[in-house]
Amino acid sequence: MQIENLKIFADLVETKSFSKSAKLNGLTQSAVSQQARAMERHFKALLVDRSQKQFQLTREGQRVYESSKEMLYAYEMLLSELQEMKKVISGMIRISTIYSIGLHELPPYIKRFLHDFPSVNVRVEYRRSNLVYEDILHNAVDFGLVAFPAKVRQIEAISFRNDHLVVIAHPNHPLAKRAEIEIRDLAGHRIIGFDPDIPTRKAVDAIFRDNKLEIEPVMEFDNIETVKRAVEVDHGVAIVPQATVVQEAKLGSLVVLHFKNRAYTRPLAILHRKGRVLTPAMKKFVEILGMDLPEARDN
Repeated sequence: MQIENLKIFADLVETKSFSKSAKLNGLTQSAVSQQARAMERHFKALLVDRSQKQFQLTREGQRVYESSKEMLYAYEMLLSELQEMKKVISGMIRISTIYSIGLHELPPYIKRFLHDFPSVNVRVEYRRSNLVYEDILHNAVDFGLVAFPAKVRQIEAISFRNDHLVVIAHPNHPLAKRAEIEIRDLAGHRIIGFDPDIPTRKAVDAIFRDNKLEIEPVMEFDNIETVKRAVEVDHGVAIVPQATVVQEAKLGSLVVLHFKNRAYTRPLAILHRKGRVLTPAMKKFVEILGMDLPEARDN
């Protein structure tokens, strides 16, 4: 029995899926099934109840899972401590992030991190918010980056930064002549929004409700880039994070309008699985995300 066997089994239990566990470990689904049966032969006990339609552990399987997690934690702690003793900052950091953060907030921090620690590889995946949480829970990535972080029992959320929400409009739009606007000024105008399940959309809907505005978007999209393109062709106006429209404002393809006498912010957070052992590289990455970098402020 090797440490890799324990990890595969733990991933299987946590994902409740042979295919997802296979993907996490670079194996075929058949190989994961064979690993599970090999463990059952090794322990001379049935670990997975195959009579159930949904994935279900037996009592013995639950005990093997609990012990596997304890041994994996001890092993990861040992590796981390050895790296710290050698003052080694290397390895791979896997990040799952929503598009707006990954494309517009994260780049200066990754640039700084790779400059300071060139022996570390960083892999970034762009996902919808709900899938970022799923990636964290399934240990598919080391960190997640989301807006308006939700409280999840198994996930630790660390504040990253706050972004301001602004209104964007086509340069020829009637509102574009103003430097500042109030929320009620949006009444009667075509609004372009994010899909209803996206946290920023939920926050914008709450702003409208608080100001007693009944507004239904004329268009809905699942990412910031498509929202911006729709505004650039004058299909309507939108409320978006300010950091995502810096380049368009400089080029003059969009006009950015700030709210008068009121600031609406979008909190961003770093997510990781609770109880996860953070390697020296991961700790340094969190430290850099906590810095107030000049190029990030410019965004």
